[in-house]
Amino acid sequence: MTPGTRKVAVVGVALSDCGRLDAVTPYALHAQAARRTLADSGLDRSLIDGFASAGLGTLAPVEVAEYLGLRPSWVDSTSVGGATWEVMAAHAADAIAQGHAEVVLLVYGSTARADIKAGRRTAALSFGTRGPAQFEAPYGHTLIAKYAMAARRHMHEYGTTLEQLADIAVQTRANAFHNPYALYRSPLTVDDVLGGPMVADPFTTLHCCVRSDGGCAVLLAAEEYVPDTAKPPVWVLGTGTAVSHATLSAWEDFTVTPAALSGRKAFSRAGVTPQEIEVAELYDAFTYMTLVTLEDLGFCAKGEGGAFAAKGRLTIGGELPVNTDGGGLSACHPGMRGLFLLVEAVRQLRGEAEEGRQVRRAHGRPPRLAVASGTGGWFCSSGTVVLGRE
Repeated sequence: MTPGTRKVAVVGVALSDCGRLDAVTPYALHAQAARRTLADSGLDRSLIDGFASAGLGTLAPVEVAEYLGLRPSWVDSTSVGGATWEVMAAHAADAIAQGHAEVVLLVYGSTARADIKAGRRTAALSFGTRGPAQFEAPYGHTLIAKYAMAARRHMHEYGTTLEQLADIAVQTRANAFHNPYALYRSPLTVDDVLGGPMVADPFTTLHCCVRSDGGCAVLLAAEEYVPDTAKPPVWVLGTGTAVSHATLSAWEDFTVTPAALSGRKAFSRAGVTPQEIEVAELYDAFTYMTLVTLEDLGFCAKGEGGAFAAKGRLTIGGELPVNTDGGGLSACHPGMRGLFLLVEAVRQLRGEAEEGRQVRRAHGRPPRLAVASGTGGWFCSSGTVVLGRE
């Protein structure tokens, strides 16, 4: 087969245990997720010749691969925050298509919540004061404040309201209700969100993601291996990556994120339009991220995200189900959550989500097309992956 012409499929996905895990290491979560993903795929571990990991250890892919007993000949340790895993999936798909790898494992695990509870680390209020950040640090910018400033700018430019942002949290919680593994499942109201403690104006606590422990893994393989897999393949149809800025002073427009470029690339390469997508898994560390990513991916025009997301459109039975597991706002958020988006998108396309949160389209069929779009830093990076089933 001519290099570059091979199709690439996601052949295995799984979560490790997630939620509140006080007696487990992140390495163990990596191993648990990897084992479950291999079992899900039906393939033998000896076939894995590619490995991608970030966020753990000094030499992330080397140390974690050693812990898992793997000796890959293709590795990736790209680390661009929450978008890491969509970017890695794009790299892996390209490598497989070109014949540089055959079967690639992406795996993540974190005990972010447990580490804070045990005093092993502090909350990530800042990424540090070295490099370009030194010029902003004196002004007291915390990580969440940067997102809050962007949200305020969108409100100023387009009239987006607090109620519209809060409704995104309400709908995401409604999706989490049917997920037995979600950290929070009890229903919310807009008043609940608006009435919570203020964290960074305009964000109250329920505008912000949960902090949890957990991990997951995704296995990608060349099309030749699909006949040997245990589950129907989900094909990687198109990918796109982009970066925007490191400092706020270099960000030209607080209302436009790099998803505007990564999404356009992914949809073009997949040969589909946003309007054909039937389920979307979007990075949602904060409610504003969901709103602005919907705009930048082309689901609605710039400035219309608040109105577009209203009236239950993002719920399981809505016009465009978004974050069907409950997202980072309600289900889990152990740090770089982007890999969870791919896991959930694949499960939805396979039609194997739990009763009540499985998206159904015409004649009760599962969706055929999904998009997973991760965001890193404070809208610094983006990776978008379009997935489809036969």
